[in-house]
Amino acid sequence: MDDKVNLPQKFAGFSDHWAPRIVGSYNGNDVRLIRAEGEFIWHVHEDTDDFFLVLDGELDIELRDRTITLGPGDLYVVPRGVEHRPVARRGEVRILNLEPRGTDNVGEGSPQRPPIAA
Repeated sequence: MDDKVNLPQKFAGFSDHWAPRIVGSYNGNDVRLIRAEGEFIWHVHEDTDDFFLVLDGELDIELRDRTITLGPGDLYVVPRGVEHRPVARRGEVRILNLEPRGTDNVGEGSPQRPPIAA
C-alpha cells in the first residue's frame, strides 16, 4: 500500500450495507470496511477467525449460545468454525474487518458476494 487510507473518506464513498470494501492488505490479509444495518445471515468460516472492530455504532454478534454487544472501539474475534450472525439493530454501524485475502464474507457454502475494492 503506497498511500495512507482515510477511513471516513472511504466510508463516504459507498452506502450499501453488508458489502465489504477492501481498503488495504497486509501479509495476505484484506482490510475491509463494512457499513452494516439490520441483520446479516447466520454463517460460519471453517478455516479462519472473523475479526470485527466497531468504529461507529453498536453491533451485536449473535452466537448460538449468547450475544456479544460491541460499541465504538470494541473488537471481537469469532473463532473459526463458530456459527455467528452480525446484527445492527440500533441504526447503521461502521466496522473494520480483517480476513485472509479472498475470504467470502458470508462463509463457506453460502452464496458468493465478494468484496469490492474501494
